[in-house]
Amino acid sequence: MFDRVLIANRGEIAVRVIQAAQELGIETVAVYSDADETAKHVRHADVARHIGASVARTSYLDQESILEAAREADADAIHPGYGFLAESESFARRVGESEFVWVGPPADVMADFGEKTKARAIMQRAGVPVVPGTNDTVDSPEAVRAFADEHGYPVAIKADGGGGGRGLKIVEDEREIEDRLEEARREGEAYFDNPAVYVEKYLENPRHIEVQVLVDTHGNARHLYERDCSVQRRQQKLIEETPSPVLDEETRGELCAAARQGVSAAGYVNAGTVEFLYEADENGDRKFYFLEVNARIQVEHTITEVATGIDIVDRQLRIAAGEELGFEQEDVEPCGATMEFRINAEDPYNDFSPTPGTIETYRQPTGMGVRVDDGVDQGDEVSPFYDSLVGKYVVSGENRSEVMARSQRVLNEAEIEGISTTIPFHLAVLADDRFRKNEHTTKYLDEQFDGLGGSSRPTNG
Repeated sequence: MFDRVLIANRGEIAVRVIQAAQELGIETVAVYSDADETAKHVRHADVARHIGASVARTSYLDQESILEAAREADADAIHPGYGFLAESESFARRVGESEFVWVGPPADVMADFGEKTKARAIMQRAGVPVVPGTNDTVDSPEAVRAFADEHGYPVAIKADGGGGGRGLKIVEDEREIEDRLEEARREGEAYFDNPAVYVEKYLENPRHIEVQVLVDTHGNARHLYERDCSVQRRQQKLIEETPSPVLDEETRGELCAAARQGVSAAGYVNAGTVEFLYEADENGDRKFYFLEVNARIQVEHTITEVATGIDIVDRQLRIAAGEELGFEQEDVEPCGATMEFRINAEDPYNDFSPTPGTIETYRQPTGMGVRVDDGVDQGDEVSPFYDSLVGKYVVSGENRSEVMARSQRVLNEAEIEGISTTIPFHLAVLADDRFRKNEHTTKYLDEQFDGLGGSSRPTNG
């Protein structure tokens, strides 16, 4: 096992990795920008190293500064967390070629899954269903038109290096092709330094379901079942739950087995998530299709940990150190139901605009079935320079109904003053009939949810 690991990240994921490492007897190294000098992850680590100015590109995205910090701190390994450099194939390769161990999948595998057309081809060869689409990039309106003529509208033009909804443009009819193609290429270039795009059939009312996987260096691959991430705003997840309430046991088994089969065929190692779109048509036929692989730990890994009792970050470190997983697939037995609520420093009454500032009051919920993962304490600053995620409330119970009732209590119990948060939004979703009846899809928030309606702004949170 490692003696010392550097966490190349900040916020609640850095705190989470620090906790797992310390339980394994590993010393931890935090890195911080000017804005994060007194941040919670810095306070909790054994050692801290300054890596640059507040803007991410001069600190958390500065590969050389992070590598130099690891050398100065005499680290053995680097854990990237999520966001920033976590899915950077170039950084993974640099770490792999250095004296440090990379806590993540091999750089070549990251490169394969970073290009969506290549990822589709890998999964097709492994026998995993994929959405009808092109396995090569397209560069002309004529190619998009030919695909749409064969498969029908709407179609999706997607950035080959994309994710999180960026570089995704929907084409409803032939007249939109040229504009949407140019927009997708422009966003791909801006966000991913890659203007290449491909085309898929657009599924109009899918559920977004992902499968957590763990693969060690000895060829053992396991899935930890699924998470339903269909409550999204502009392709950004806000509430996740497990088990997915739309899957029957047969479909669940097939979907999870497909994820395990796909990553095994790809030579994947460490923790990852295989994402799918799922639809039931008017005839009741249930179909799922591969979407993408996230080659890293995910924000919502927490609900899988609660449901299965398996510490995923602990396993990441053990796998990187060469250990076997130590359990069989049949040993994984999820229990009950779990939901995660992302508490962001955003104002849901003002189009979710960020609300950086000082947290003046911070009292977190407690009690049966509650887990809180956060990156702040009372008196801390929520910086305008980074993602607005303050923390996550993970609520578990015997079944979905119990979890929803408990979640209302949990969200009402929390007190966060000094900044606005998304807590009122979560309470509104929990009160909405479509969510309670499990009738929502990925379009639910953007097209069907009535929002906070006439409810008044609360005095705190």
